[in-house]
Parts: sequence; structure tokens; C-alpha cells
Amino acid sequence: MKQSVCIGIDMGGTNTAFGFVTKDGNVVAEGNISTTGHHNIDEYIKRLTLAIKEQWGSINQEYQITAIGVGAPSGNYRTRSIEESANLPWQGVIPFCDILEEIFGIPTFITNDANAATLGEQIYGGAKGMQDFVMVTLGTGLGSGYVANGRLIYGHNGLAGELGHTTAIKDGRECGCGKKGCLETYCSATGVKRTAIELMATTNTKSELRDIPYNKLTSKDVAIAANNGDKLAQQVFQITGEILGEALANTVAITGPEAIFLMGGLTKAGDLLFNPLRKSFNKSVMFLFKDCVNILPSAIDGNVAILGAAALAWSEIKESNNG
Repeated sequence: MKQSVCIGIDMGGTNTAFGFVTKDGNVVAEGNISTTGHHNIDEYIKRLTLAIKEQWGSINQEYQITAIGVGAPSGNYRTRSIEESANLPWQGVIPFCDILEEIFGIPTFITNDANAATLGEQIYGGAKGMQDFVMVTLGTGLGSGYVANGRLIYGHNGLAGELGHTTAIKDGRECGCGKKGCLETYCSATGVKRTAIELMATTNTKSELRDIPYNKLTSKDVAIAANNGDKLAQQVFQITGEILGEALANTVAITGPEAIFLMGGLTKAGDLLFNPLRKSFNKSVMFLFKDCVNILPSAIDGNVAILGAAALAWSEIKESNNG
């Protein structure tokens, strides 16, 4: 008898990863494609479908697909669509679940990509057993998911949890969402790059980053330089950590979580980010919450968002069967 798996799809602003996940969180096969570089959404879906079917061909003798879970920027759990995402190449409302169900013929569910990561951490990671916590994803943008009383908060319109689009700096940097000064324009891989470029443009501080063309500079380059003792690069992470720490202190005052988990490429900077972040957080947090909240990296070794997207599918199937 074949074992059941769910497909978990993590659609990021730069890359899309997917995996075939068993109920206990074992990823039996996985793959990825670029999110960008496609002429339109139809071309992207065609390429994604092909990649999934290629991987599926290597395991279909042992497994059967039960459902699909998707984590995507501005993925709306209630409408089953991607709606006016600021971090994807395509605008408008995309009925993503309907499209995939027509192609694969199995139930498909969607939520915000950060919410998917939150579910992954709750079911398979460091938040296992926690009733109240926050997940913050630091990738191309900044996403977040909130769990209160053991349940993910979706909000009235299905799009709750947009910490990245709260205002960090009044009248600050322009954001893809149309606002100015959003947190993700400072505290994300893109934000780190923008901060580095601004410092190079406004100071005479020597830096190895000046030898890298602006259009090729990445947050990883900044982290490498900072670890090499580059003062300008270290200042970038100091600024990033201070802004993020203050934002998380404000978040704690509203939700009162047991812990805040951080995941994504930017967290690989380690203490370069976490040290100024924690210092800023402790300075800014309300006294009622001092020493009550742990700020931790994700405890999942692997793609937490794939696991979370699959966990969404598994939980929806379970709820449907119980109903």
C-alpha cells in the first residue's frame, strides 16, 4: 500500500521550493525553480507543474499525493488566491488553488508564506507545544505569522500578520506595497543591501563592499565583509538589528508571545544580527514583558516553509475528515 504525502510549495520573491512531505514531516523528494524570469503567471505555473511532475516521477511507485499546501506572499487562506502581492512579479488576484486543483485534481490550500513557516515551526520545530508565539521570516522581504491560544491568526480578510508593512521609519524608503518606511525595506535581505549602498554613498568609510558593483551586491556579501571586520558592513547589521528589535518590542506589547522565531537567509548572519537585535529589543520592550520572551532562530533544519505549507494541507485534510 502506498504511503500518503502532501506537496508543500514555498513561493518566495526570488525562488520557489517544493517538496513531497509525509504526515510526520519527512521530505521524501524536493525541487525548486526561480520565481522570477517568467513572462507571466501562466508560464510560471507551467514551469512549476513540470518541475513537480518530474520529481513525482521518481517516487510515485511508493507514494500517493493527498493534497497540496501553498505558502505565497499575500496568499489568502479565505479566498484561496494570491492577492496584489508586493513581492511577486504578477499583480492582481490569482486564483492559485483553483488553477492547481484543475491541473492535479487534488485539494489545494493556500496561506501567506510566513504563515506557512509559522505552521511548520509549530508542528515540526521549536514552537512545538507553544500556545503563543511569533514567526518572522527574513528573506527578500519580511513576513510574519502570529499564533495565539494555539491557533494561527488569519484576521477578518485572511491577510493578518503583515509586520513587514508596518511603518519603521516615517516617510522612509519606498516599498513595493506603495507605502514609505515599511519595516521590510530596512530589515530584509533587500533592506540590508539598501542600507549598505546608502552608507557607501553618504560616508567615506573604507569598505571591501565598494569593490562590488551595486547591481551584484547581496546581503551575503555584507555579512561576509562584516565577519572580516569591515566597519561599514558591521554598521549595516547594527542599524538593521536596532530597527528590527524595536519593531519586535512593539509586537510583543500587542500579542504577548512566549517566543519569537526568526528564519530566512538573513538569520545566517548569526550574532551580527541577533546581538544588536536583542539589545534593541531589551531597551525598547515594555517592562511587563522584560525577560519573558525568547528571540530564537528557527529550530527546523531544512525548509521550514515547505514543511509548513505541507502541514497546512495535512491539517485541512484532517479537519475535513473529522467534519
